[in-house]
Amino acid sequence: MVENGSGGRRPRRRYRTRNWREYDRALVARGDLTMWISPDLAWHAAEGTGRRGRPQVFTDAAIQTVLTLKVLYQLPLRAAQGMAGSLIRLAGLNWKVPHYSTLSRRQKSLTVTIPYRVRGGPLHLVVDSTGLKVLGEGEWKVRKHGADKRRVWRKVHLVIDADSHEVRAVEMTDHRHGDGEIVPGLLAQLPKAERIGVISGDSAYDTRGVYEASVAREAALVVPPRRNGKPWKTRTTGAAERNESLRTIKRLGRRLWKCWSGYHRRSLAETAMSRLKRLGERLSARDPARQVAEVQIRCAILNTFNALGMPDTIARA
Repeated sequence: MVENGSGGRRPRRRYRTRNWREYDRALVARGDLTMWISPDLAWHAAEGTGRRGRPQVFTDAAIQTVLTLKVLYQLPLRAAQGMAGSLIRLAGLNWKVPHYSTLSRRQKSLTVTIPYRVRGGPLHLVVDSTGLKVLGEGEWKVRKHGADKRRVWRKVHLVIDADSHEVRAVEMTDHRHGDGEIVPGLLAQLPKAERIGVISGDSAYDTRGVYEASVAREAALVVPPRRNGKPWKTRTTGAAERNESLRTIKRLGRRLWKCWSGYHRRSLAETAMSRLKRLGERLSARDPARQVAEVQIRCAILNTFNALGMPDTIARA
């Protein structure tokens, strides 16, 4: 039950999945290990690259595949090596298996490929951030006895395609970085040829830098001004749009403005954050560079799952 505008309570809206048969098959396919190990995968690196030093034996795709198994099933590096070796033998492939020390070393500088589906038309992007734990006690121990040891978190910033639910950009920082200052770097990860129609975010993105970054990509910005926000007097980029939003909120109220502007699609970012944390609330890597690769691999897993099939839901009458 949720409250309505008059202070009463109304039944929570329920939804129905129209493509349950196809979505059910997609959920089953997410556990198919042959999705990650394929004979067409470029496994061994080409010889004679011309680079100095010891030549690489495995491609980045091979290292990412084994690390994907590690992240997906929350395995140690040694167990990931053993699992990859067993899958290669079961597939009848005459491939070498990366040693766990090779996996650890290559993860630090790995270029992770995050797959996505190219769509026509302008994109509707939603942006948000969350935290992943690196060090610290479990939530039950902290709730029961309080925190005794140092707790360390990393901040993950995501840009989500509101239509396909795919991760289009990801960035990792510490807690000292604000959400707004990361947006220009996130948008730079998207190809300039792709058109962006709308960018949605919460009031943490109500900054001049975010407005400038959205205008540079010729995108409309749907961000509610802060509750204590004042009109911008200087004629900077986006000042007119923001001041108009302030006047509309003052005249109609914040709730009506959110419904009118389509702001509630921003909640899709929170859904993506929840799906990201289902792969683990804690980062297993300790080195910041390896943590970046681990989070990028999580995003690649989520996009692969989305490509297998997503539910098509409608509200019940």
